[in-house]
Amino acid sequence: MTRALLIENLSATQANLVESEDSTKNYYLSGIFMQADVKNGNGRIYPVSEISTAVENAMKRIAEGNYVCGELNHPDNLSIDLKNVSHAITELRMDGSNAIGKCKLLNTPMGNIARGLLEGGVRLCVSSRGTGNVNESGEVSDFQFVTIDIVSQLSAPDAYPNMVREGLEDKKILTLAEAVIHDDAAQKYFKIEMQKFINSILGK
Repeated sequence: MTRALLIENLSATQANLVESEDSTKNYYLSGIFMQADVKNGNGRIYPVSEISTAVENAMKRIAEGNYVCGELNHPDNLSIDLKNVSHAITELRMDGSNAIGKCKLLNTPMGNIARGLLEGGVRLCVSSRGTGNVNESGEVSDFQFVTIDIVSQLSAPDAYPNMVREGLEDKKILTLAEAVIHDDAAQKYFKIEMQKFINSILGK
């Protein structure tokens, strides 16, 4: 059996991600990162044992000081491209059949874009990335977890972020924020518009 690249997205509603901020102004997203025993949008089912093992291995990596970094939008491969890293996973635990996680948005170009999207009112999803075997009924075995990415599209039934804080909903910023996920050309304008948005808050 050939091992397959497995990318599973959770919608904002499914992930029920919550944004929070600590005293040092670090931003975090927490919620459902992976789901077991439910058929996802790709028609695959992950047994609880597979997700539990993935969580255990990821937390071992974190405990050893090896950050589990994720990207803004996922590539169609297993490699983590440092220039696209937006966040680091800080916690993972099982709650029933769900893997509950927490990630810190990093002060990187992609991390700042993710933060800008959240502040603009855009609801983000999460997506797991790994490899495994899939049988004819869609059940996954030998799942090898790589990371959780932040994405705009979904496949697992409960993975969108719910914003805790209110933010200004500048329509122009929101439109560009949505476009930047899909359109490379929009990215060059995003920084300019975000700066205008920040200046408007500061009264400049």
